[in-house]
Amino acid sequence: MISKTRWFNRFCPVLAMLFTCTTLLQLSGVAQQKKPLTRRQSFFGIHFDFHAGREDLNVGATLTEAMVDSLLTIVKPDFIQVDCKGHPGITSFPTTVGTPATSFAKDPLRIFRDVTSRHGVALYVHYSGVKDIEAIRKHPEWARINQDGSPDPENTSVHSAYNDQLLIPQLKEAIEKYHINGAWVDGDCWATAPDYSEASLSEYFKQTGKKPLPAGDIIDTGFMQFSRRSFLDYVQHYATSLHKADPSFQVASNWAFTSFMPQPVNVDVDFISGDLTPNNSVVNAGFEARCIASQALKYNIPWDIMSWGFSMSWDRNSLQSQKSVTQLTQEAAEIIAVGGGFQCYFTQNRDASIRPWQIPVMKGLADFMRARQPYCRNAKPVPQVAVLYSSFDKNMRSGSLFTNGGLDAIRGITNVLLDAQQSVQVLSEHQLSGNMQEFPVIVLPDTKYLESSFRAELLEYAKNGGHLLLIGEHAVNLFAKESNIQVKADTVKSTRWLGFNGSMTALEGYFPTVTNTGGVAIGSLFQVQDLRYPSVPASTRNSYGKGTITSVFANLGVNYLSNQSYLQRDFIEALVHDSYKQPLLEVKGSHLVHVVLNKVNDSTVLHLINVGGQHANASNYSYDELPPIGPVKVALRQPKPHTVTLEPAHRKLPFEYKNGQLLITVPSVAIHNILIIK
Repeated sequence: MISKTRWFNRFCPVLAMLFTCTTLLQLSGVAQQKKPLTRRQSFFGIHFDFHAGREDLNVGATLTEAMVDSLLTIVKPDFIQVDCKGHPGITSFPTTVGTPATSFAKDPLRIFRDVTSRHGVALYVHYSGVKDIEAIRKHPEWARINQDGSPDPENTSVHSAYNDQLLIPQLKEAIEKYHINGAWVDGDCWATAPDYSEASLSEYFKQTGKKPLPAGDIIDTGFMQFSRRSFLDYVQHYATSLHKADPSFQVASNWAFTSFMPQPVNVDVDFISGDLTPNNSVVNAGFEARCIASQALKYNIPWDIMSWGFSMSWDRNSLQSQKSVTQLTQEAAEIIAVGGGFQCYFTQNRDASIRPWQIPVMKGLADFMRARQPYCRNAKPVPQVAVLYSSFDKNMRSGSLFTNGGLDAIRGITNVLLDAQQSVQVLSEHQLSGNMQEFPVIVLPDTKYLESSFRAELLEYAKNGGHLLLIGEHAVNLFAKESNIQVKADTVKSTRWLGFNGSMTALEGYFPTVTNTGGVAIGSLFQVQDLRYPSVPASTRNSYGKGTITSVFANLGVNYLSNQSYLQRDFIEALVHDSYKQPLLEVKGSHLVHVVLNKVNDSTVLHLINVGGQHANASNYSYDELPPIGPVKVALRQPKPHTVTLEPAHRKLPFEYKNGQLLITVPSVAIHNILIIK
């Protein structure tokens, strides 16, 4: 028999070890229960989806907890989004509502939920909304109806029972079973089109006493606006229902309240989000981020943009190439510089497993993001150049409900201004009205229609010392009387040559006949590619009250997208400087640097983004080399600072201060540098 003393001496080390292990497990349990970040608190996320189909078998077969655990341990995202239901309408989890994949080896959503819970990482699902092929196959009565009476085979009607009988119950099931933190509803606004179903027409007649106009060239703006409101009612209904099921649940309708939908945020979405097209995403990110940033500033709503982690050809879907860290961080820089969060999309395998070989790319992205996070969150733009994105004009001219097509004029003008080293904001009427006086220059890119009250406000802005820059025939015509010019529209598309600074470049489009130009002419338009021949002014600046109205007689935005030249950029840059005599910010050294000027707390923050490289080359799917740019010279009018720091290198830079200007030289910009001026 072992005595008590001998028993204690023999087993005490074992007990101590067990106690230590139990304590560590308890402590680990505390860490496992770390509360996941909300979308407002989040900065960087990873998105997975694969749009499960009827042919997918043994879903979950090669997905393991260790695989997900490794990703979260190495990459440390604030959230991940995983496939739940894609456009085919088949779920990648074993749902009891709707149609699941044919067979499951494991439950992928359970694996993702269990591992993210242990790491305290938020889990969102990718869920296709309006676009649901399987739902229509099973319920033809849910289909949207085209104007010719034919059913839409892919997209449901927002007036159908789809919302109440599938979308809401299915997401509630995911909330109850998996405790997911939110949903990123894809295939929603951009898949919605005017619906001529009996339910839709009946509701339209009930509200207005009208029937839609017959098909033709005239846009039925009344029915289009009704259709837009119907979609918003559909989103509000599912948002309300899901918030009732879980008050902490966070939902976004992909691309709602963005360039697709430039209108006030008037439904209860919890964040704004959208995914870029996979190619030339650096340029696309610059425009799309500025559209959403203005909404976020107006409504204090969190937002992010997703880059696709690969490039591809739309007509050869299987031909994909993984983007490098260099390529993706260029895209991310355009987004986070204006205050947004960033997420990156990596496809899942057909069994819902992820691809571990892609984790190093995710890790490189994460390192880039975390190094810049302190200098990007809570940023407030310093107003400089405002580009008007008129929601009224879009709704009057667009034959679609929600699309970012037909925006070449505004996209091109935004791009050329960025290439001309301007700090640019893109704003619609509801963001700009009442705030115009903050902006030294307001640009109208080929705007054809304005509400009379907003037009009057723009004129009052100019009268009080503001500067309007009108680009293209339509915008010029809106203010022809106040500019003391007469405009005769040209219905024939032709080629002209812009002459400026002793050089020429071709422009294509509709060039109005303008008389009584007066004012100060800048640049010339030629019918012959020779500076010796007769010409007419390319633009004129006329005084209006204390300010100016500058009219440009060519649609430079469209031309900058389709046949870009440095001369177009230099011409626009000269027009801005002609209006804005003493700009707050001037950057020299390269036109391949985009700038963003912000305030973060008490600091002035200047972002310098290297936009060189192969991103605009349609034949180059991926690249991993970006030549650095520099030196870049910065001149900023502001009180003399105490320090200038280059981040994220934590390097103090020398500076000069002369005549009220801060003068800084940045030796090199590799991808994204940030100047913190205190």
